[in-house]
Amino acid sequence: MKVLRKKLGVSLDALALKTGMTKSYLSKVERGLSKPSIATALKLSQALNVSVEELFCVDEADQQAYSLVRGDDRQRLASNSEGDESAYVVLTKQVGKRKQLPFMLYPDAEYSGKAFKEHFGEEFMFVHKGTIEVDFDNELITLHCGDSLAFHGQKPHRIRSLGEVQAEVLVVINTEE
Repeated sequence: MKVLRKKLGVSLDALALKTGMTKSYLSKVERGLSKPSIATALKLSQALNVSVEELFCVDEADQQAYSLVRGDDRQRLASNSEGDESAYVVLTKQVGKRKQLPFMLYPDAEYSGKAFKEHFGEEFMFVHKGTIEVDFDNELITLHCGDSLAFHGQKPHRIRSLGEVQAEVLVVINTEE
């Protein structure tokens, strides 16, 4: 479950808030120190927009040939209204079994927390609407509508929306090393 959560870029705090579970309990589940009930597993799978099997299974034998998610069926995993996370929407199913994770990001005007994000793989961003600022700790890059940026995910980074228009950013993370 931890690999899947990290692949999605969801913090333990955000998952705890979305599920109503404590951060401590979620950490124990991730480390195998606690086994969730069926009801808890269902709640976790809904919060992460994956099947229950995907939470605890790494078998890729049943991966479908394609993943179709209609615009009306997208699930928002975090919300700007909660004030602690940028909003993002996963654009594919079976995210734990895919080598690419595409999602729409709606960054807050302020950086979400002080921590920079780091992850395995390559990251690609395309600004679909608005303007964003990417902070690489020692360098700030401003991207406008139509601009794109690719970089290694292990480079510490954080993103915020600039200006009056809420930015919409297509992000694709390739987790294959």
